[in-house]
Formats: sequence, structure tokens, C-alpha cells
Amino acid sequence: MSLLRSFAALVAAKLVAFATAPKRFVVTVQRATYDLRTGKRTLWDVSKSVLMTLFGFAMVLVLLFPLFWIFAASLAEGTRLFTTSGIFPDPSTYNLGAYRWVVFESDFFFVDGDWGYPQLVLGGSGGLVSFRWAGTETGPGALFNSLYIVSVTLAAGFGMIVPAAYAFSRRKFVGRKRILYGYVLFTQIGAGLSIATLVALYSLFSSYGLTNNLFVLGLFYAGGAIPFNTWLLKTYMDNIPVSYEEAAMVDGASFLDTIREVILPLTKPGLAVVLIFVWLAGWNEFIIAQTLLRPENYPLSVELYNIATEGRFSTPWTRFAAFANLFALPVAIVYFAAQRSVEDGLSFGGMEG
Repeated sequence: MSLLRSFAALVAAKLVAFATAPKRFVVTVQRATYDLRTGKRTLWDVSKSVLMTLFGFAMVLVLLFPLFWIFAASLAEGTRLFTTSGIFPDPSTYNLGAYRWVVFESDFFFVDGDWGYPQLVLGGSGGLVSFRWAGTETGPGALFNSLYIVSVTLAAGFGMIVPAAYAFSRRKFVGRKRILYGYVLFTQIGAGLSIATLVALYSLFSSYGLTNNLFVLGLFYAGGAIPFNTWLLKTYMDNIPVSYEEAAMVDGASFLDTIREVILPLTKPGLAVVLIFVWLAGWNEFIIAQTLLRPENYPLSVELYNIATEGRFSTPWTRFAAFANLFALPVAIVYFAAQRSVEDGLSFGGMEG
């Protein structure tokens, strides 16, 4: 509930800031004019501010253009992303047909869009009151598979990253530097290894009967995400003074109390950054998922790839664009909810926490 409350407060703050932007712009212009008249600022100072603002605005437009274009393309009629007269589809043909296909016909939420309905069951083997999903012959779709993989990746990843980062940051033990160097080395070559060893990985998983297993795939993603994020969180914890822990222990706090009441709150921005990176590790990857999973367990990333390659002579690009937008929406929500902590975490400002 606290996370939802924080997200709602952040959305409200953004809406207020957006609504009051014109007023703040007018105040800024009036202040600059006043400074020019009173000689507090020169014409060159004001010109530099205007030029830098225009440059920043232009950069924002460039960065947002692909998002706007793919959103406009998802509203187009037919299967083409643009018309012969321009790079955007004809606005008069905009419709929500592609989104309707994603929700009610594709495997995004449920296989073949067969939603069914929730049903409460009274009595029976499930207890006095149980819940089941009824009215469908298929089952959950790619979204549930992706969420399952990401949940395993986050649980396993954080279960290793946080203790390991604390140990590397606060403790001295035999082989500490060598292990840390190995972590740094793995962060540089891990992506290349994951592709180069794909065939060996498939043989290994097949030998032990671990293919087509979402839980195992989530553990594999967590294993790949641990080195870099441990190193990242360790670097953040290094900025938190040891004296904070010592002061807490002098006041009578136990080791676990110190971790819970001092370290974790001060590390919150770093944890937010790690959350984003570990989430992306389990959400976006599709090469290994396509290799190890069968179609009934495909996550969203593989389903998106299949839409782009299912047509022999053409691709339904409008459906692809709509699917891609909904695929990216959870990542945007997570990043938006953790925006403030991510900004602090990327600045490595542990002392400011």
C-alpha cells in the first residue's frame, strides 16, 4: 500500500508541475526582464540561459520522438507504420484495433485472448473458500510468464546481492579482492559469455531436465545479474560512513537491527537502481528464453519477437507496435515509481540519504 501511495503522490506531483508549468515560465521571463533592467544580469547571461534551455528542449524532443512515433504507429490502420506521404500514418485513420487485438486475441494476457472469469468456490478440497480461474480452456498468457520469471529473478537476485554487497563493503576476508576483481571481470564479459555458451547451456539444461522451466530460467537471469549489481551496490555502500553503524551499536542495536534500521534505509536509492537493473535482466531477455522454453511458456519478449517474424512476406507492424507499447509499460511504471530513488542512487550520494 505504501508503494501505491508513493506512486500516487508522485503522479499527483507530476500533474501539478505540468499544470503550473506555464505560470512558472511567465515568472521566469518576468524575473529575467527585471534582472536586465536592474543590471543584475547582462544580455549575454540571459542569452546563454535561453540557448541552453532551447538545447535541452531539443534533446528532449529527439529522445521522445521514437516513443511518439511508435505510439502513433500503433494507432494506424492496416499493417504499415507510415504512409507514402510521410513518416507518420494518416491521423484520420487512427483507431484502437491493434490494442484490441493484443488484449482480446493475442497471447498477451491469456492464450488466444481467452480470458475466462474469476470464480469463488465454496467448500471442496480447496478449503471453505477458494479461488480459481474458470471459463477458459487455455490458461495464463505471456504476461504471467514474464511476471513469474521476474519475481524469481528479483527474489533470488536480491537474496544474494544485498548480503554480498554488504560483505564486500564492510568485511575483510581471505580472497576478498580477487573475488571482487572476478565480479568486475564478469560484468565486462558476462553478456558475451551468455551468447557464446548458449549451445553448451542448452545441453547442460537438457541433461538435467531443466528446460522449459520458468523457475530455473529466473534463477539463471538472477545469476547473470548478481555480479554487476553486487559491485554497483557495494560501491554505493562504501559511501555510507561506518560511524553510523558504530553509533547504532553503541546505542544497543544488534547487528540485524543495524542492518534493518541504518544500512537498508540509507541504501534505499542504491537498491532502487539495482531493482531496475535486475528487473530489466529478467524482463527484456529473449534469446535464452526462446532457446530453453517451449511456446506455452514463452514470455512477452519472445512473443514480441514472434510477432515481428511470423509473417513470411509481411509483418503486422501496427500490432507489433501496440504489443511493444504494452510490453514496455510495466518497466515505465516501475521506473516512474522509483524515479526519485534512482536519481539519488545513480549519483552515489550515500551520505545524503
